[in-house]
Amino acid sequence: MLSFGPLMPPSSQSRGARTGSLLSARKCYMPWCISFLHIFLSTCSCLFCCLDAKACPSGEFMCANRKCLAAVYVCDGDDDCGDGSDELKCGSPLTCGPNHLRCNTSECVPLMWSCDGDPDCSDGSDEGPDRCGGDGAPYLHRRANCTAGEFRCANGECIRLTWKCDGDPDCKDKSDEYDCPLLTCRPDEFQCGDGSCIHGTKQCNKVHDCPDHSDESGCVNATKCEGPLKFQCRNGECIESSRVCDSVKDCKDRSDEPKKECGLNECMINNGGCSHICMDLPIGFECQCPTGYHLLDKKTCGDIDECENPDACSQICINYKGDFKCECYEGYEMDPVTKTCKAEGKSPYLLFTNRHEIRRIDLVKRDYSQVVSAQRNAVALDLDVANNRVFWCDRFHRKIYSAFIHEANDPSQQVPLVDSSLQTPVGLALDWLQHNLYWTDSGDKSISVVSVDGTKRRVLINSDLSEPRAIAVDPHHGFMYWSDWGTRAKIEKAGMNGVDRQVLVSENIEWPNGITLDLANRRLYWVDSKLHLIASVDLNGAHRRTHLSSADTLGHPYSLAVFEDRIYWTDRDRAAVFMANRLTGQDIQALAENLNDPHDIAVFHQLRQLQGPDSCNLGSVANGGCEYLCLKAPQITEHSPKYTCACPDGQDLGPDMRGCVPGERCNLQTEIEVKTFLRRNARKLQTVPVVVFGLVCAGVYLVWRNWRRNSTKSMNFDNPVYRKTTGEGEEDEIHIGRTDAMGHHVHHHPFPSISESDALIFSMTAE
Repeated sequence: MLSFGPLMPPSSQSRGARTGSLLSARKCYMPWCISFLHIFLSTCSCLFCCLDAKACPSGEFMCANRKCLAAVYVCDGDDDCGDGSDELKCGSPLTCGPNHLRCNTSECVPLMWSCDGDPDCSDGSDEGPDRCGGDGAPYLHRRANCTAGEFRCANGECIRLTWKCDGDPDCKDKSDEYDCPLLTCRPDEFQCGDGSCIHGTKQCNKVHDCPDHSDESGCVNATKCEGPLKFQCRNGECIESSRVCDSVKDCKDRSDEPKKECGLNECMINNGGCSHICMDLPIGFECQCPTGYHLLDKKTCGDIDECENPDACSQICINYKGDFKCECYEGYEMDPVTKTCKAEGKSPYLLFTNRHEIRRIDLVKRDYSQVVSAQRNAVALDLDVANNRVFWCDRFHRKIYSAFIHEANDPSQQVPLVDSSLQTPVGLALDWLQHNLYWTDSGDKSISVVSVDGTKRRVLINSDLSEPRAIAVDPHHGFMYWSDWGTRAKIEKAGMNGVDRQVLVSENIEWPNGITLDLANRRLYWVDSKLHLIASVDLNGAHRRTHLSSADTLGHPYSLAVFEDRIYWTDRDRAAVFMANRLTGQDIQALAENLNDPHDIAVFHQLRQLQGPDSCNLGSVANGGCEYLCLKAPQITEHSPKYTCACPDGQDLGPDMRGCVPGERCNLQTEIEVKTFLRRNARKLQTVPVVVFGLVCAGVYLVWRNWRRNSTKSMNFDNPVYRKTTGEGEEDEIHIGRTDAMGHHVHHHPFPSISESDALIFSMTAE
């Protein structure tokens, strides 16, 4: 097959030439094409090229069918041209290293990436059934062997053993719910939806006793005796209130016809003791309250704080006596129809990673476009709204990149910010005030920070982390938040300098894949892929609330973002991006479907990153006077520091707490190791002075020998003693006594051979 891309124009003498009858009616203005026709006049290929010639941009490959292709797709084992020309002349098959796996497409990927549920080969062969078992579908947590605390699904996945037969299919093929024992309950027990049993009296008692809350679903209490039309007798009977005090005894205990109370209006005396409204009843009376108030006891009314209801207002709720008012934060305005707060300024839009690319969706116009292409495994991203930049990490290349959004599709404008010592970066968060970038690495189980220019970095946390995933920061208050979906799943919080670490959520949480902050309302949201829910807490871990819980709606939610009154999330099972009302959990809509593998998501709008002071550059001293990194400190009290300095890994802050010195831990560890060595080898070390003296002598001798060699102009190797011809009038001899095994012969040589000098050193050392 012919490829027109590499052809070069011939000399200028063929310009304007005609090629017989083929070009009698049309002039070809491309000299290289004319030259091609001179050679292959019997074909019409170049004629087609002449009639519709075009060149690919610099750095791209031209297929034989004249299609332009990014260079990364050439010789990748995939027919991207459609005619196979991008896979021709690719040389011998690629040979991978001992710690890498060779894909069926000849690509090389790290061996540890095989059977991890994430296809890294372009054809998915690292997750194929011949290697991993099962049917070869790219499922999560599929490995060659499962651990003792895991259950192996029929398709090869590995899930927690405790999830087997829990009533919720966790394997993609639902094999964890096969062959489960049928639980039967006693006649006096209620069987919950998950098969567990509770006592029958706990059904419909207004308390959720079943884990799935099935004991309170569909409850209609037919014997309920409440309301103005019902009267409950003292013996528990329920009759119509119109039959009370009608001179007919309807209750078996005659409690509906008390002589002293029938016909008596208690509200006539001191309003019955009610603070507001007294309602007379056939028997007794009832205190009531006006709108906006409720009974604090049986007689006194108090104001209802409507603001305790998180759904009362979109943003700000102001409580008044008997009423409340909703307002919006600065930069937002109240929608007169929906009474919700809408952001002012430019239209917000979403950016999300889709494995091989980063895409953009305008939330008002619903425009859909590509921002970054030709990625191998783009997972996490974050934005710098003020500078119009995007940061993302590619797990395949193990790098973190940065680029201006309008230039991000140009590979030459993609700047590698961190390109070393990365294993599995999975979460990114930008401190847009102090200009630092934070990330989580599930490979080395750490949380690190780097300056936005990539010159300074440090590991902040590397202990008690199992599977760190998402990360978010609040640079105004100096806190960072992250999720960990390991064996003990949790969401944690710490200062952006790594201090004051604390757990926010550790109960009723399994797979907290994604987290995000609603800084306007001071709440943290997360998605749980195992429990199929979206929930939130305040930034201290209190006032937990579930916004959406449905296995049908939330298949495998991975990441989420919150803006205005909307929640946006990606779903890997459904390969789509969704949104819903964050206050009600209703109005669910799909924004993008049929995606490749959506992961992280972020909202681009200036109100998502409110500007504020850079704590590290408030005074006249740049970078807070820090020699290396300047990190925002958590604002715990009004006396908290604005920032603290940090040093590279292996170094600590000096006495001034700004400069860096070698780490004390390293020095202390070295000292301990030396002391331990000395203690364990005390007897052996008694010979150290002798050995050291011998080594010093040998060293002095070798230096002297080297000097003598450099001073030699000529020598006679036939004689055991040679004479220098440098004009020096004396001869030097060294007598070396050999060991007994060598016969006690004494040889006179001016210098020993290399083997002899080695024997000398060895002999001195052994003595």
